[in-house]
Amino acid sequence: MPVQIIVGAQWGDEGKGKIVDHLSDSVDIVARYQGGANAGHTVVIGDKQYVLHLIPSGIFHPHVKCVIGNGVVIDPIALIDEIKQLQQMNISIQGRLFISHNAHLIMPYHKLLDTIRERTSEKIGTTGRGIGPAYIDKFMRIGIKISDLLDRDTFVAKLKRNIEEKNQIIKKIYGDPELDVEKIVSEYEEFDKQIDEYITDTALYLNSEHKNGKRILAEGAQGALLDIDHGTYPFVTSSNPTSGGACTGLGLPPTAVTSILGVVKAYTTRVGNGPFPTELKEETGDRLRKIGGEFGATTGRPRRCGWFDAVSVRYSSMVNGITHIAVTKLDVLDGFDKVKICTGYKLNGKVLKTFPTDVRSLEKIVPIYETYDGWKSSTSHIRRYPDIPENARRYLDAIETLTGTKVQIISLGARRDQTILIG
Repeated sequence: MPVQIIVGAQWGDEGKGKIVDHLSDSVDIVARYQGGANAGHTVVIGDKQYVLHLIPSGIFHPHVKCVIGNGVVIDPIALIDEIKQLQQMNISIQGRLFISHNAHLIMPYHKLLDTIRERTSEKIGTTGRGIGPAYIDKFMRIGIKISDLLDRDTFVAKLKRNIEEKNQIIKKIYGDPELDVEKIVSEYEEFDKQIDEYITDTALYLNSEHKNGKRILAEGAQGALLDIDHGTYPFVTSSNPTSGGACTGLGLPPTAVTSILGVVKAYTTRVGNGPFPTELKEETGDRLRKIGGEFGATTGRPRRCGWFDAVSVRYSSMVNGITHIAVTKLDVLDGFDKVKICTGYKLNGKVLKTFPTDVRSLEKIVPIYETYDGWKSSTSHIRRYPDIPENARRYLDAIETLTGTKVQIISLGARRDQTILIG
């Protein structure tokens, strides 16, 4: 049976939460494969808005099982808060939520070091949630996994060793107060009791369910241009949001993957620092931000806004193997007289058709635009593709042609019903 991967094909915030929720109606399992509580996926059902940071967006469909894979770094406080939030909304998670025993934990020192480094060195624009330091420890082979909580002696020994080292950095280098080992041990033992029923060998579970014919949706966080290997380094996240991260982050083999859906906005946004070739730093950018409600679901930070960048999406399509795309927030462009698509880059007088990931080049890029007539009419009520205004369809056709990917889903608002599936 199929395994479909959902990836953000820009710099994150493309609307993956809504698309995953929409597609969850026809799958059995939704599995989150990387990142942590630094990403917020927003789902609007009726007149209610829900923001999830760790639990997959499929949780709002009662028949769907949800998996947090080994590639995710888990903040216990964020996870418990999310579970409680869902329970208060009478959304049952018993027997529906599975958390990998191999997932790494975010510890208090990870959050502290994240904020200290952002304060004292070159600003990357992180959320301060401890994601980067947790992945650093994972790859230094000193990280603490959920399975470590099962053996108190092992957990305490690892924690003491780590805190001794972190306290040296925290106190002697940055002058911040040392962390209390016993307090942290106590807090994490309590966390273990609360999540024990959800802990599973999720790689075994997913492969078994795949063999049994279950339909699986792999949900990524952030976006391909923030990938640690393929993004605009160093202004990137600390994991692999690209489609390859789904296999390592869940334990599913590449041969199980049948399709990859890239999610893009009808324009482009970015949160935090880093190059952004099509950024609009004047009235048009402010207008996009205001109409689109472009403020981070996790941090509330205003997003930088710009025109659709076909060059970067073409690059995303290549590194992810995207088979189709979902275009979100088309309705945000309803009132514009003219809309633009970046079709190429000019660097030092030379025209580039490819996306250079090195920051120095990207910061000097001059975008080349094609301009299209706007449609100047509301699209948020439309539910059939033929009813979309002709100029809007021309714009979507241009996105298909310029990115080399077929549009499969169009989102015309935040609600579930404001979605058109083509074909």
